[in-house]
Amino acid sequence: MLKVNQNYLKLPGSYLFSTIGRKVRKYSAAHPEADIIRLGIGDVTQPLAPAIVQALQGAVDEMGHAETFRGYAPDLGYEFLRETIARKDYAARGCEIAADEIFVSDGAKSDCSNIQEIFDADCRIAVCDPVYPVYVDSNVMAGRTGTYDPEAQTWSDVIYMPCTAENGFAPQLPQQQPDLIYLCFPNNPTGAAITKEALQEWVDYANRVGAVILYDAAYEAYISEEGIPHSIYECEGARTCAIEFRSFSKNAGFTGVRLGFTVIPKDLKADGVALHPLWARRHGTKYNGAPYIIQRAGEAVYSEAGRSQLREQVAYYMKNARTIRDGLRDAGYTVSGGVNAPYIWLKAPNGMTSWEFFDYLLDRAHIVGTPGSGFGPSGETYFRLTAFGTYENTVRAIERIKAL
Repeated sequence: MLKVNQNYLKLPGSYLFSTIGRKVRKYSAAHPEADIIRLGIGDVTQPLAPAIVQALQGAVDEMGHAETFRGYAPDLGYEFLRETIARKDYAARGCEIAADEIFVSDGAKSDCSNIQEIFDADCRIAVCDPVYPVYVDSNVMAGRTGTYDPEAQTWSDVIYMPCTAENGFAPQLPQQQPDLIYLCFPNNPTGAAITKEALQEWVDYANRVGAVILYDAAYEAYISEEGIPHSIYECEGARTCAIEFRSFSKNAGFTGVRLGFTVIPKDLKADGVALHPLWARRHGTKYNGAPYIIQRAGEAVYSEAGRSQLREQVAYYMKNARTIRDGLRDAGYTVSGGVNAPYIWLKAPNGMTSWEFFDYLLDRAHIVGTPGSGFGPSGETYFRLTAFGTYENTVRAIERIKAL
């Protein structure tokens, strides 16, 4: 008899942001007059930069002529994009990453969730807490998380590394030994960053115990402070212990365009087996490549005009972040983040749970944010706001919160 993958039945009924969307739709239906400001999901609002639009239009024109038409993309991605990434993202920062160690994809979310397929089902994962839900959910689907404790909101076989105000929202080295370590810096959802010295400790630890770090650097473009690494490969020894994920979604506004890449150095091995060819095999078997026109748009991100225009967009969102952070502090909230990341992490007031504060903000101020408990047990009583709204809506939202 045909059976379903029972691991899927262990998951919550819906993804965190699907739950939020359903609650907001229900509220909107009951209160059609409500002017709702959405600062929950981290979706961009500014249009694509002119240099990117120009590249898209040029590539579309190429696809309309037989002599320049292209079909399936190469397995790893077009060489023009991989060479550009290797030169301008890595060599420029002193990182030894070759073009053929870069795998172009449709975004970091899919790569972060699919990467676990190349590892044994019994490997032990460690995650920051709070954490981007995809890291844990994808391992639940693979059956390596054990049983769920609804009271503690934890999985029995997952090593949780609490990120709290007491430790500056940065994880400590785990007491139990993991096989895979998920790190995200600048962090989603807390907005915390990590110094190069602190990240070097993680690299040294992973090499010492034989673990692999899965490093999500989707928000590196928002780093503003000195001493904060943009890539884990800035650390000595990272080539033998780390896989890095990058995204064009937040640095270039590609949330609706879809483009990202994963870096797997050829030096990286697990159980004596090189991981680069395993991911290449998986990539070639299950993925037909990002479209040519999108990869040309990605190349334009690194052009002189593209970089200038995107710096302006990043500055726009970080202006929103400062507006939220400073406004909340003026209103008496305990706030972190918003300096090296476009997320602001705040303490829910008056002993509210994170979902109680969600309902309170939606009902009293018509503002949508993200409950911290959706990111893990240490996220309870916290709340995330995003700087990806328009500046006008950001100012209006803070005025409403202050009025409360």
